[in-house]
Amino acid sequence: MQLKIGRDRIFLLGFFALVILLGSFLLIVPNMYSAGPLHYIDALFTATSAVCVTGLTVVDTANYTRTGQTIIMLLIQIGGLGIITFATLYIAIPRKRISMVSKGAITDYSLPEIEYKPKVIIAAILKYTFFFELLGSLVFYIRFRTQGLDFFVAVFHAVSAFCNAGFSTFSTNLEAYVTDPIVNFDTMALIVIGGIGFIVIRDIRKVLTHEKKHLSYHSKVVLGTTASLIFGGALAFFLLEYNVSMANLTIPQKIMASLFQSVTPRTAGFDTIVQNQMTQGSQLITTFLMFVGASPASTGGGVKTTTFFVLFATAFLYSDSSDSLAANGRTIAPHIIYKAVGMVAKGLVIVFVGAICIVLYEESFGNPIALMDAVFEVTSAFGTVGLSEGITFSLHWVSKLILIFTMYIGRVGLFAVAMPKLHKLEGYAELPSADILIG
Repeated sequence: MQLKIGRDRIFLLGFFALVILLGSFLLIVPNMYSAGPLHYIDALFTATSAVCVTGLTVVDTANYTRTGQTIIMLLIQIGGLGIITFATLYIAIPRKRISMVSKGAITDYSLPEIEYKPKVIIAAILKYTFFFELLGSLVFYIRFRTQGLDFFVAVFHAVSAFCNAGFSTFSTNLEAYVTDPIVNFDTMALIVIGGIGFIVIRDIRKVLTHEKKHLSYHSKVVLGTTASLIFGGALAFFLLEYNVSMANLTIPQKIMASLFQSVTPRTAGFDTIVQNQMTQGSQLITTFLMFVGASPASTGGGVKTTTFFVLFATAFLYSDSSDSLAANGRTIAPHIIYKAVGMVAKGLVIVFVGAICIVLYEESFGNPIALMDAVFEVTSAFGTVGLSEGITFSLHWVSKLILIFTMYIGRVGLFAVAMPKLHKLEGYAELPSADILIG
C-alpha cells in the first residue's frame, strides 16, 4: 500500500515535470521567440511559470511569436485545469474501481463525490472552465477590437485570467488599462471565479438551480474569507496609495485600481500599477495576500483561503479549556488545524530559504538585492502569482532555478506531500503525552 501511494505521488510530480520539459523544448525551437536567441534556462522558466500558472517572466511574453504565445497559452490551460483533474483521471479511469487509499488521496483534497461519479466531476470542471473562458474572451474582445487587436489576444488573456496565470501579450501587462472598467472588471471576475474552486462553483450552481437549499460550510468559508481579503486589502491599498502610485487617478479609478490590486495577488499576477512604485506597506500586504493565495480545488496556488480561516479562527476563537475549535456554528476537527499549521510552516520555510539563497547568491556576483524584494519574488513564485518587483530579469541562472523549483513545489509539490500515507496499525499503545508551555 505504501508503494502504491508513492507511485501516485511520483505520477503527479512526473506528469507536471514532463509537461514543463516538453513545453521548454517547444519554446526553444527557432521562430518561437522574435527578440534574438532564447536561452534554454529562460525557456524552462517560461514553461514552468505557465504550467504552474504563475506568470513570472524573465523575458517579455510580447516577444514570443504567435505560435510561441499559443504554446504558452496551452501550457497555462493544462496547469489551470490542474492537479485535481489529472489526478482524478489517473486514479479513476485506469482501474474503474478506486482503492480506499487512492480515494483518500483525492477526497482529502476536497472532492468528496469522486467515489461514485469521477467522470461527471471531470466533465463539470471542463465545462465550467471553457464556459467562463469563452465568456471572458467575448468581453475582452469588446475592448481589444477597438484597438485593432484580434480575438486571439482576448482568448489569451481570458485563459490567463481564469487560470490565475497573469501572463499577458502586452509588454506592460495591463498597466495601460488601469482606467478601463471593461478590462479591469472582466479580469477581476475571471480571477475570482477561477480562484474560489470548482467545488464552490458547483455548490453555487446547485443552490441557484434549487438542487440544494444551502451552501456547504466549505463554500461559506471560501466565499466569506475571499470577500474579506479582497475588500480589506482594497481598503488598505486605497489608503496607502491614494497620493502615491494612484495620485493621478480619479476617486472612482482609485477604487477600481485598489480592488484590482487586492484581487490580483490571489495568485493571478496581472498588474495595472507598477509594483515597485508602491509603498512598502502595500508591498507587505501584497506579499501576505500572495502567500494566502486562492482556494482549494481551484486554478490558484498559495496556502489557500481555508488554511488562513482555520488559523485565524484558532488564534482568536480557541479556548484553552476545549479540545476542539468552534467556528460559525461548526466544530473544526484537530487534524484540520494540524494540516493548516503544517501547510503554513512548510510555505514559510520554502519562502525564506529561497529568498535567503537568492540574496546570498546574487550578492556574491555583485548584484545585491534587497531582502524584501527577494521575499516578494519568492512568495510570488511559491503562491504561483506572478507579480514582480522587477528583479527577475536581472537574476543569474542559479537564482532562476531557485524560482523554478519554488514555482513547481508551490503548485505541485505541496499537493503531493499532502497525499495521505497509509500507516500500519499500532494496536492500542500510545506514546506518553508531553506538556509544553506555549506563549
